[in-house]
Amino acid sequence: MRAKEGVLDLLNAMLTIELTAINQYFVQAAMFRAWGYDRLAEHVRALSLDEMKDAAELIDHILYLEGIPNMQRLGRVAVGENVPECLQLDLETEREAVQTLVGAITHCTQVGDFTTRKKFEAMIEDEETHVDWFETQLDTIGQVGIENYLAQQIH
Repeated sequence: MRAKEGVLDLLNAMLTIELTAINQYFVQAAMFRAWGYDRLAEHVRALSLDEMKDAAELIDHILYLEGIPNMQRLGRVAVGENVPECLQLDLETEREAVQTLVGAITHCTQVGDFTTRKKFEAMIEDEETHVDWFETQLDTIGQVGIENYLAQQIH
């Protein structure tokens, strides 16, 4: 099946965001583990795996639409020097994904690609959950202090 105008570009844009997030979360999970914050490391590693599943679905759909997945393009992998900075950078990555998906959903509606729109709608639900989690972590740090927060991340 051939893709409608602009849809492959949007799918590849989301693929770039997902590939970037996979790498970003993977390295941060390793850092958190090295710092002794096992609970946080496990959660961020799971997020990396979630993004990997999203990337696989995007690749499959791009191929279904007779396109070529752009696996060579990667955004800036943003890695902080401490936990709050990492969480803030991850929040920004998730917000970028949500913003891109909002535009992609609108575009798919305009060109009449309801199958791709449905895939993007499922993805935005996931990404909004990730945004909420990162916001909650940062809010918790603000409320209880970084020392108390990090003490809860140690197993």
